[in-house]
Amino acid sequence: MSHDIRSAERPAPDAVITAIADYALRCVIDSQLAYETAHFCLMDTLACGFQALRYPACSRLLGPVVPGAHMPGGARVPGTAYELDPVTAAFNIGAMIRWLDFNDTWLAAEWGHPSDNLGAILAVADYLSRSGRPVTVRDVLTGMIKAHEIQGVLALENSFNRVGLDHVLLVRVASAAVVSAMLGGTREQIVNAVSNAWVDGGALRTYRHAPNTGSRKSWAAGDATSRAVRLALFALRGEMGYPSALTAKTWGFQDVLFEGKAVILPQPLGSYVMENVLFKISYPAEFHAQTAVEAAMTLHPQVKDRLDRIDRVVIETQEPGARIIDKTGPLANPADRDHCIQYMTAIALIFGRLTARDYEDEVAADPRIDALRARMQVRENVGFTRDYYAPDKRYIGNAVQVLFQDGTASERVAVDFPIGHRRRRAQGLPLLRAKFESSVAAHFSAGQAAAIGDLFAERARLESLPVAEFVGRLMLR
Repeated sequence: MSHDIRSAERPAPDAVITAIADYALRCVIDSQLAYETAHFCLMDTLACGFQALRYPACSRLLGPVVPGAHMPGGARVPGTAYELDPVTAAFNIGAMIRWLDFNDTWLAAEWGHPSDNLGAILAVADYLSRSGRPVTVRDVLTGMIKAHEIQGVLALENSFNRVGLDHVLLVRVASAAVVSAMLGGTREQIVNAVSNAWVDGGALRTYRHAPNTGSRKSWAAGDATSRAVRLALFALRGEMGYPSALTAKTWGFQDVLFEGKAVILPQPLGSYVMENVLFKISYPAEFHAQTAVEAAMTLHPQVKDRLDRIDRVVIETQEPGARIIDKTGPLANPADRDHCIQYMTAIALIFGRLTARDYEDEVAADPRIDALRARMQVRENVGFTRDYYAPDKRYIGNAVQVLFQDGTASERVAVDFPIGHRRRRAQGLPLLRAKFESSVAAHFSAGQAAAIGDLFAERARLESLPVAEFVGRLMLR
């Protein structure tokens, strides 16, 4: 950055910001694989939201900010009866999606959950559609592909978690760009919204890590999407932006929050991320532990009757898994438990399952869980770490072995990548459909559940549907 810090002359907008704005405004997505995957992603993301509505800790945060502040004709929240302004609706949808840590994942230098952006995209799309704009489900899928791409490509080589910032920063940036374009923003207005998203800085990751792990990690994405919608609406009203928000010497994002490193886009923006996104299909669990749980499920029949004779359990994981979810000591709440690799592995070994209910206090009170956690050893497997970061693999490997007091041992079960990985997509999609169908059936009446299932049965018909009609069919009756 050569700009004179004393000069008040405004520089040209940062290259990263303009690249994001140009992509959001002008890029035509022509990948059929991306649209096919986005269709499944929409199903999966809604399924996560419907499941979350059964948990009071989530549902009590939803609805208007204050009682009675509804907006007839506004943006609606699927699975509820709420009609809200689009900023509040984005929070509601985003919080539902993320609550159970069960929606899609992107793992790179930074990780995150690109479908978090649906909170902003669907709220704005419904608001526009109900206002008479010709917005279809196809437009929602396009917005999802673009938001996935912005968030995911920024995550490839920029590690915000290494400086203590939470990955929802990228949700705010991606959503601000995409919904500004959806709202009809010009290139300058999208640049302004995106620059303000960077100026907001980032939330601290402390709510994801011991000793402060807590439920904010479940609504942080909703907060990011709602902020993105607000910034987009400001930009369309003519609110100014900050062209060197990233690169300004001393006061820009890079110098203040990123240790002077440059924020980069390491590859052109297209549809790569949606095509390769990772689905959480089997277990509502932090993604770095998914394959550990799968390995423990394989071992469950061998160890379930010998729990009191276990000497130790050895868990091999990747470096991020060891850094983020290796926890000892008391676990304070469900958010603490679903980010503990020992807890998740113990549940699978003891019960042969892992569901969202297994993080609640009633299950956690079983003394066998902490007794088994105390006998676990977590260590990094450098091969798993290498394959995790390899661009042609992006594996999330774990291995589990149980050693008994009599000197015998179970087999060592290693799993390189979970069912939701692209390399297991054919195996995973039937299970993804089942996840969606069971989530819908558990939340809606039988008749409405059947109608929703029919809605998703034919992709071409679904894509042509006006968003107002689509969301209307997902409202609780």
